Amino acid sequence: MGHPFPIREIARQAGLSEATVDRVLNGRGGVRESTAREVSQAIADLDRQRTQVRLVGRTFMIDIVMQTPERFSTAVRAALEAELPALHPAVVRSRFHFRETGPVEELTRTLDRIGRRGSQGVILKAPDVPEITAAVARLAESGIPVVTLVTDLPSTPRLAYVGIDNRAAGATAAYLMDQWLGDRPGHVLTSLSSGFFRNEEEREMGFRSAMRARHPQRTLVELAEGQGLDATQYDLVRAALERDPEIRAVYSIGGGNIATLRAFEDLGRRCAVFVAHDLDHDNTRLLREHRLSAVLHHDLRQDMREACHIVMRAHGALPPAGPTLPSAIQVVTPYNMPTPIG
Repeated sequence: MGHPFPIREIARQAGLSEATVDRVLNGRGGVRESTAREVSQAIADLDRQRTQVRLVGRTFMIDIVMQTPERFSTAVRAALEAELPALHPAVVRSRFHFRETGPVEELTRTLDRIGRRGSQGVILKAPDVPEITAAVARLAESGIPVVTLVTDLPSTPRLAYVGIDNRAAGATAAYLMDQWLGDRPGHVLTSLSSGFFRNEEEREMGFRSAMRARHPQRTLVELAEGQGLDATQYDLVRAALERDPEIRAVYSIGGGNIATLRAFEDLGRRCAVFVAHDLDHDNTRLLREHRLSAVLHHDLRQDMREACHIVMRAHGALPPAGPTLPSAIQVVTPYNMPTPIG
């Protein structure tokens, strides 16, 4: 029973004698099981209280850097702000650096500015390209921990990745698609915002692999570089539909779903099955209107809480923990939508 506390302190916390605590800690006989449990609980309580003391008065300035459509950055901001009270007695302050698109050099300049100015940590959603990899390495060299969110950068010295298992998410989408389409004919459009985001690439690979195993005759039509933005997504989807009259279902990996549905409607086409990701404000409305079949979602509040805890641990303010596990993948339909944040 490892611990850093004096026997006298444990005895006071447990309401037991020092001799009894000594017998429990050293495995001597003559101690009831319930007494041993009381000693274990006292040590756990002391450890938790010590953590609280370490957090009192601590302020952590964290930078949130994301390349993502506004609808998702808004959801991330709301999730973080909803979790801030649960992080007390520490105080977490955040600076947001959001952009929907643009040259990668702008993103690396943002990361380098953070490195020069200083930060307790960076939570990052960025494409997996060499310039970003180098910028994350520079942050690590300057002692700033980086946590990747939603999409990973595994070749960088980032501290941890927080998010779902994206291959499993893609395979889940394939399972749902196969269940709903069954043996009906029709091609499936897979839509990515960009091929440079590792999470989207992994979702597409998981989807393609599972569809090949479950329904090898089904044709998949890949669409990319719409950046998840309605303005560009509409043109790409409409062109794909005009080229291929057999497209009857969509797995939207990268967003832009309002534009995708509008392209179907403008051509008088019906989308039989539509599986998307993330309960942002657009997808929430589309799901309520039964225009999406299902949304694969994960608890952003839990993700932001875990990302903040990882940064705190990097500064010794929380005790060490085991490896970060993937977030649970939730299959959300119009009938089991979670209560909105706030």
